[in-house]
This record gives sequence, structure tokens and C-alpha cells, in this order.
Amino acid sequence: LSICGKLCYAIGGAPNQVAGSAAAFFLQIYLLDIAHITPFQASLVLFIGKASGAVTDPVAGFFISKSRWTKIGRLMPWMLACTPFTVVSYFFMWYLPPFVVGRIAWYLTFYSLFQALTTLFQVPYSALTMFLSTDQKERDSATAYRMTVEVLGTLIGAALQGQIVASAHVSHHCTVNTAINTNDSLHDIPRFPDPSDPLSHQAKVYMIAAGVIGGVYLLGIFILFLGVKEKDDPYALNSDRAIPFCKGLGLTMKHGPYVKLTASFLLISTAVQLEQSNFVLFCTHAAGLRNHFQYLVVTILASAAVSIPFWQKFLQRFGKKCAACGISWMIPFAVMLVTIPNLILAYLVAFVSGLSIAASLLLPWSMLPDVVDNFRLQNPHGKGHETIFYSSYVFFTKMSAGIGLGISAAGLEFTGYKPGICRQSDDVILTLKILIGVVPAILILVGLFILLFYPITEESRKETKLALEVLR
Repeated sequence: LSICGKLCYAIGGAPNQVAGSAAAFFLQIYLLDIAHITPFQASLVLFIGKASGAVTDPVAGFFISKSRWTKIGRLMPWMLACTPFTVVSYFFMWYLPPFVVGRIAWYLTFYSLFQALTTLFQVPYSALTMFLSTDQKERDSATAYRMTVEVLGTLIGAALQGQIVASAHVSHHCTVNTAINTNDSLHDIPRFPDPSDPLSHQAKVYMIAAGVIGGVYLLGIFILFLGVKEKDDPYALNSDRAIPFCKGLGLTMKHGPYVKLTASFLLISTAVQLEQSNFVLFCTHAAGLRNHFQYLVVTILASAAVSIPFWQKFLQRFGKKCAACGISWMIPFAVMLVTIPNLILAYLVAFVSGLSIAASLLLPWSMLPDVVDNFRLQNPHGKGHETIFYSSYVFFTKMSAGIGLGISAAGLEFTGYKPGICRQSDDVILTLKILIGVVPAILILVGLFILLFYPITEESRKETKLALEVLR
């Protein structure tokens, strides 16, 4: 693989991360403080939206596995076809409709549609790793390029969104007139009236950000199409038949390495999603850092972006399971931030969290091709199973993240979160601290414990590589 080919492949996946980052950090606070829907309604939007994307994964895997080879490949047509619709659904996801009563239906529709369409892109895009090269090192290298650019995309998405929409969350009333910032709802005047006008300042800045990120989608798919050449299954014989989807799904669920890898990162990715979704709310309402949240978000993602090459070198030298220890670094620092909310400490926590997030992003996508190779060795006369592995993995991680986000938003509703006020109740602040500190720490520790039983070692990877070369 040439460096240019790896870069084009990496850039193709960046728009999904740009949009996903903006939604992960800002959608919940947008729904609560700008769209003024209740926390329970927001929890429904987040859970059902994630669940619709998760359900689309096996469906997409089924139809993609049935696709025929075309002049531009088997996976590329899917990515080209869904991109324009993804851009439209993403823009309307951030549009403030002029009516108030049916807003939950509006956001539920477009967020679910956006999640489903990004799945139709992500499943063939992630499976494309297996059709770039037969060499494990080449695939690992392409994955490292992809993760570096995707984390940069996450950084760009959060930075763009944060800088463009920051003015929508700054209130002179909350930062200057502190004398009436009490828990008494009679004195706590909402920062913004319910904006039924879609041309209000708060609504316009979010639509501007959505338009800019929509343009990034079109640029990314153009570069991917021009710079990446998809290769057919290099190990398959002409006589080999594609594994039926349902049979393949059953085989993957019985494949030990896949089950352990998926279970581990299902919990770890849920922890990262909870951190991302509640971080801006925590900074705004629990840590007194409402004027710094966009810079803290950028610090997290800049740290993640620059550390991807470090983690790639680390896992090459010490092994992939050993590199997983870096995911746990965020735990003590997040607990410190919750107990001692300090500006300097907040930036330190942001930096260390970025290192951990980079490891949690790189490792599963680097380890999944090894699992697919292991399965190929045990089932040498079947093909077309790659999309089953990737679609099932994304299904489980999205579903778990959707459940986690739904429960966290419902927790805010239960403890009495009120949109637009300067100071939330002590119960809401305690809930945000638990969602930022305690819950992610437990999920990460359990996930890493499961990963201890992951059976593919560096030695077994080399043995699998040699055996596949003989098969080839």
C-alpha cells in the first residue's frame, strides 16, 4: 500500500467522525438548552437514534454480503450512494423547527435517519480494511493512518462545532449576576426563551455548523473514491461459496476471540460515550467551567490525535493486549476532576483522557482484523464473512452506547434537570459527577478484565499469518 492510498482511505472515514464528534459532545446540551425538550424526551431521542443505527448494522451487513462485484468494487457503491442522504439528514438534525409540540418527533426522525445512514457507510468502510491488503502489518498500518485521521476528524468536528456554537451557551446573566444564582426557581430565570423562531441566534449558529460539516462529508467521499482501489477476497477459491448471513452470524457468535473482544470494547466504548455526552453538561453545570468547555474538548481531542502514532508503535513493540492498559489512565484523573473541580486540573484531565480515548479507538479496529483472520483459518472454504464481523461489532457497541446514553439522560430527568437555568440542583450536579467519574470507571475496569481472557497473542498472530500464506 502506498502512503497516498493509506491517506485517501483514512480521509474517507473522517467525515463520519467529524459529525459523530459534534453530535457526541453537543447534541444532548442542544436538545436540552436550545430545543428545550425535556431530559426524558432527550433520552428517547438518544436511545432510539442509537438503537436504529445498531439495528441497521446487521441489515446492512446482510445486504452488503449479498452484493455483487462491480467495476468500482463491492463496498464502494454503498458508500457513494448513502453520502448525499447522510448530509441532508445531518443538517435537519440540527434544524430548529418553528413548532414546539412535535419537536421530539422531528429530532427522533432525523437523528434515527442519520444514525442508520452513517451505518450504511461505516459497515462497508470498516470492512474495506480487509480488502486493501493481505499483509497484517499493512492492514495495521492502514488502520493506524485511519485512526489518526479519524481522531483528527473528531478534533475538527468538536473544534468547529464548539467555536461556532459557543455563543449559544454563554449568558451574561449566568456569568455576571451571580447574586441570584441559587437553586430557587423563582430567581433562576432561564438564560434563553424557548426559541420558536428557527432564525434566532442560537438556532442559526447550530445550522451554520451543520452546513460546514455537511460539506466535509462530500469532500471525504470524493477523496476516498479517487484514491482507494478495492481488491476482491485474496484467499477465496473460485469454488468457494459465500457464507449465508444467518449461518455466518451464528458462527461469529460462537467464535471465542470475537465474543471476548466485542464484550470488552462494548463496555469500554459505552464508558467513552458517557464521558463525551456528559462532559459539556458537567463543565457547564457542575464544575463552573462554562466559559472553557470548548477549549477542554479541543484539548481532549488534540491529545488523542497526537498520541495515535505513539500507541501504534507501542502495540507493535509490546503487543495489543498490553497497550489496552492505557485505556485505564483516565480513571484516576476523572475521579480527581469530580472531587476537585479546578481549571488547571481540568486541562490535565482533558489531556490524559485524550491519551486513553486514542487507545480505546485504535485497539478494537486493530484487533478485529486478527479475529477475522483467525476465523478464516478455521473456516477456509467460505467467503463474505468480513462484513458480518464488522456489522455485528458496530451493532453491539452502538446498542450498548444507546442504552447508556438513554439511562444517563433519564437520570437527569429523574433528578430534576431544568433547561436554561444558571444553577442546577445538587441532585443534578451529583448525577453528572457520577456519570463522568464513577460509571465510566466501573465499565472500563470490567471491560479490561474481560480482555485478559482474549486468546489471540502476538505469537498466535504470526502463526495465523503463516498458515494463511500457505492457504493463499
